[in-house]
Amino acid sequence: MIYFQSLTQSELAELLLPLSRVRRPGDLTDEMIDDKCRRQARYRAKQLFHWVYQKHETDWDQMSDLSKDLREWLKTNVEICRLKEHTKQDSLDGTLKFLWNLGDSKTIESVIIPAALQEKDEVDSNQDETDAATSSITPSLYAGKRVEGGLQGAQWSRLTACISSQVGCAMACKFCLTGIQGLDRHLQTHEIVTQVHELRRIAPITNIVFMGMGEPLHNLDNVAKACQILLDQDGMSFSKRKITVSTSGLVPAIVELGKRVDVSLAISLNATTDEQRSHIMPVNKKWPIAELLKACREYPLGAHRRITFEYVMLKDFNDTLEDAARLVRLMRGIPSKINLIPFNEHSGAEFKRPTDDTVRKFQRYLLDRELTATVRISRGRDILAACGQLRSVFGTARGTERHRDWAPAPAASTTGSVTSLNLLN
Repeated sequence: MIYFQSLTQSELAELLLPLSRVRRPGDLTDEMIDDKCRRQARYRAKQLFHWVYQKHETDWDQMSDLSKDLREWLKTNVEICRLKEHTKQDSLDGTLKFLWNLGDSKTIESVIIPAALQEKDEVDSNQDETDAATSSITPSLYAGKRVEGGLQGAQWSRLTACISSQVGCAMACKFCLTGIQGLDRHLQTHEIVTQVHELRRIAPITNIVFMGMGEPLHNLDNVAKACQILLDQDGMSFSKRKITVSTSGLVPAIVELGKRVDVSLAISLNATTDEQRSHIMPVNKKWPIAELLKACREYPLGAHRRITFEYVMLKDFNDTLEDAARLVRLMRGIPSKINLIPFNEHSGAEFKRPTDDTVRKFQRYLLDRELTATVRISRGRDILAACGQLRSVFGTARGTERHRDWAPAPAASTTGSVTSLNLLN
């Protein structure tokens, strides 16, 4: 059985080609017959993309403009993948996170992250009001605000799907709980695409970020193919500007990604010296900052497009104005924008979150030197869905006792721990 979501439209057309036939071929040459069959197969593939991705139909029999013979063949040979929801959690700021069961009983997580223009304006104007999601969370200017009306309200300017690319992660970044789990396996193409497909049934997703569980470029083949499917204008029809692939810095894969698919690139930088970065990100020992930035300078960018550099701010580690000055120098010659992410603390972490005042001064230093610099609003902190706070409750676990403060969530529950995410967007 072939999963529908594992096929690009061209691959689906090739699969349907043997089923195509020309009625009354007459005096047509073999070449002409082959051409007509291929056009018919491409048309059928386009129809199927519309049915599955735009109309969200999962029953072949309901696809009324397909022939009965084709529908019967599809029922026997092609399966439309669905993910089984294990846990759903709702944040007071509108964030939703989902724990999905895979076919082999592994679990992954996806998150819907809403963004409101009004909230961004409040942060940009330095208004100090904040609505702490729970009494246990330190209030912050850069935290999501309490909202009413769910994801269908008119207040949202953007609804981002944060999706996973692996079960676990091999990168072992010290500021992220995902690294504690270790790598279990890569996700297949259909498992990546289906996350977006499921989330689009729930809300009108506008953006996709590959910033959930796993290092996307460690699973380049499946991630690149998934992007091709998500970009298909006859399918989910995302713009290349609306899909962002993030990486901790796998330099050869960055080069290859630019050759395979046209999407936005984000770099999880988080430090301005090799000594700093190697301490928190082991990948830097293999591909240091100079090599990483060289690949960024050579990455193919279209007009008016930039690479996003994500910078998790860790108190008394990388949050000084000296760090900001080095960051300015590193960005020279790269079309870039900086996304500052105040660290979201979690049990067992060796780092602390910097003060809002420190974050503001760091941002202002960058802005005054003509860099584009924004500060991430930490959404979902009340359900442990913010950047770097989450980890898997199933599968592998290489953590120590200081991280064993969770219990598996019950099935169909609306509370509890869920699979880890590196929410770097």
